[in-house]
Amino acid sequence: MDEFKEKRERLIERLRHELELSDKVVEAMKKVPRHLFIPPAYRSEAYVDTPLPIGKGQTISAPHMVAIMCELLDLKKGDKVLEVGAGCGYHAAVVAEIVGREGKVIAIERIPELAETAKRNLEALGYDNVKVVVGDGSKGYEKEAPYDKIYVTASAPKIPEPLIEQLKVGGKLVIPVGDFTQHLYVVEKDEKGKIKKENWGAVRFVPLVGEHGFED
Repeated sequence: MDEFKEKRERLIERLRHELELSDKVVEAMKKVPRHLFIPPAYRSEAYVDTPLPIGKGQTISAPHMVAIMCELLDLKKGDKVLEVGAGCGYHAAVVAEIVGREGKVIAIERIPELAETAKRNLEALGYDNVKVVVGDGSKGYEKEAPYDKIYVTASAPKIPEPLIEQLKVGGKLVIPVGDFTQHLYVVEKDEKGKIKKENWGAVRFVPLVGEHGFED
């Protein structure tokens, strides 16, 4: 366990300097044991800055991408956040650390087996401010809307309208868009409901599958 902690801190400190990360993102990522979210076969690579397989054709995002998305969202204590694509639960745990006990993360996952794994991982580590649900994340999760922040961990053909609708005025949505060529967008909604999009840069994610995503 100590060996993992040392590797984690070394990686996060390197990312802090390379990406100019805020203290809140650094502290959150140091607290979350990424190796406990990864299948045993890949655990030794937990603190290499790379995506890793988690089963069902899906991956856990590279740590630098988790850090970048958290920074772009400008997460605050008490935020209600929607995560589309829960995967193994790691990214939601980092977000949960930042928004704190007074905040809430709704993590939606279309693959039931992965949702169950995420739920189990998060519960084992005491993240009771994360709710994992099974469903089509491209439609958002209207039951808990509106959200202060929304982020998507899979690339969509275009920004799904339901996610824009479920975003609070002044809220932020971070989403990769594209098929072979993908770009990460930061979307903000103004008082009139209009959106402003900013292209952060090229990325690589698995496809978002669903009604407002790609076909399975």
